[in-house]
Amino acid sequence: MTDDQTPPAEAPAFELTTSRQFVSWLAETGASLALSTYQSGKLILLGTNRETGKLSIFERTLERPMGIAVQGSRMAVAGLFQVTTFVDAVEAGGPTVQGGWDAVYVPQTANFTGDLDVHDMAYDGDGRLVFANTLFSCLATTSETHSFKPLWKPAFVERLAAEDRCHLNGLAMKDGRPAHVTAVARSNIADGWREHRRDGGVVVDVTSGAVVCEGLSMPHSPRWHGDTLYVLNSGAGEFGRVDLQTGRFVPMAFCPGYLRGLAFLGNHAIVGLSEPRENRTFAGLPLQERLAAEGAAPRCGLYVIDLASGDIVHWMRISGVVTELYDVAALPKARPSLIGFRSAEIRRVISVEG
Repeated sequence: MTDDQTPPAEAPAFELTTSRQFVSWLAETGASLALSTYQSGKLILLGTNRETGKLSIFERTLERPMGIAVQGSRMAVAGLFQVTTFVDAVEAGGPTVQGGWDAVYVPQTANFTGDLDVHDMAYDGDGRLVFANTLFSCLATTSETHSFKPLWKPAFVERLAAEDRCHLNGLAMKDGRPAHVTAVARSNIADGWREHRRDGGVVVDVTSGAVVCEGLSMPHSPRWHGDTLYVLNSGAGEFGRVDLQTGRFVPMAFCPGYLRGLAFLGNHAIVGLSEPRENRTFAGLPLQERLAAEGAAPRCGLYVIDLASGDIVHWMRISGVVTELYDVAALPKARPSLIGFRSAEIRRVISVEG
């Protein structure tokens, strides 16, 4: 290397730190967590090693992973142009496989959707995948003959068009059916949601079509848990619930990051935090003002929130190459792994039905 050459920059490391009790809490639940980060193209599985008592971290590279749906042994992940369904090949209650994994998610089917900018996904009561088709401002399902099959759109969107009119992103299921969605704005023009990021966000009832909560800042991840509808007021860094009697959003906890991804384990909510990007989409949000007032820097990671008190009881922080998360999902086993597409494993893992 000559004197006028600049040495190659080292790739940022993947660093993960936790609060003192995060790992023991996760172990006590008997579950694990799946995180998607489209920014760095990773699907990360967090579990616990029962033999060592330490955190188990397993990651695979996927192309722009976003929404995650889990039902029984199935896990579907939305990507740049396809939805891939993985199936756990380890029988429930069976022995662990080499390496001590009690779950091995193997890719079994893929639906090629094209770049629909798929956000939240969930399985309905019939085992059908339902997803937020953000590009077309609607809810949709996969199709064996087409890119997607539309199921529902908000009344304020006049027609299906590949224009991302309202940035419909979040999906809450209740009793096996789509119940509520979130959108950044009630917009009916192409890319019109961007002018209303600060306070134009809405929660919409799928059955009635009515707006049940408004005035939110870029809301995401609506979820029914018990008899309560929770939502992330992402642009303000707030986790809270929707009072369906009054139409108000009731903040329960402030988290220092842009919020996306919400799952539940018992009486705890697990919320995903991201560092806001320095671009027009994230500029001018209430979150920036709150962070400045608190003298805090934005974080990427997870917060575990006690639903009774609103206290942050555990946390996990990610730094380095990963600065954004999209979705968080709970998996039923303690130490999962996954077969990816970039190693020879996928050639050797073969199963026979029956």
